[in-house]
Amino acid sequence: MIWTARLAQFSLFDLAAVTLLIASWLWIGWRIENPPAGRPSVSWLMADFRRDWMKRMVERDPRIFDAQLAGNLRQATAFFASAAMIAIGGGLALIGNTEQLAGVAEDLIQDSAPAFVWEVKILVVLLFLSNAFLKFVWSHRLFGYCAVLMAAVPNDRADPLAYPRAAQAAEISITAARSFNRGMRATYFALAAVAWLAGALPLAGAAVITFAVLYRREFASHSRTILMRIPPESDGDTVS
Repeated sequence: MIWTARLAQFSLFDLAAVTLLIASWLWIGWRIENPPAGRPSVSWLMADFRRDWMKRMVERDPRIFDAQLAGNLRQATAFFASAAMIAIGGGLALIGNTEQLAGVAEDLIQDSAPAFVWEVKILVVLLFLSNAFLKFVWSHRLFGYCAVLMAAVPNDRADPLAYPRAAQAAEISITAARSFNRGMRATYFALAAVAWLAGALPLAGAAVITFAVLYRREFASHSRTILMRIPPESDGDTVS
């Protein structure tokens, strides 16, 4: 009964906007990772380029460039994980001071609501940020695994383990990139969730805009056009 009374403080428009936000986040993630036949996403294309990268690494001597690139990928994930942690800390601090937030919101949008309502709105943002943090941390660890596998690739391309080891490194790199991309999408939708502080309509608008931006970048961007000009050579095969 208590939770029913608390949920009653939100309008149907609020619930519909939150549902739209979550549905958009889940659907665009699924579509990017499972693109339709004949229309690959940028993430899907980059997976094959990662496989080709590992094939070229076997043939490259020395492999300083590959080591630097692997290190840069880990640094990027560490940066975003740290940023997500700081944002989570700020959100938790804000939950403890919702009365001041309610006062500011009332001055800006002329809307008054109980502290519980503002806490829930901030909590939604924190849930997205927490998901992003966990994805970034796992991605950072996977890129570390990838670096170890790259170091285990024999220097002699004629070695029977050279290309199979490279294939393992490629698949771990792809998995790490997938987790990193999921963290980035969660961050985008966390920013969209902030719009709920201004009301249900701004939240719905932010969800639609975020969805459209992500869809365009993955399926209709200039960078995708460039990647499609010369397809990767691997065709999903890095062993032979």
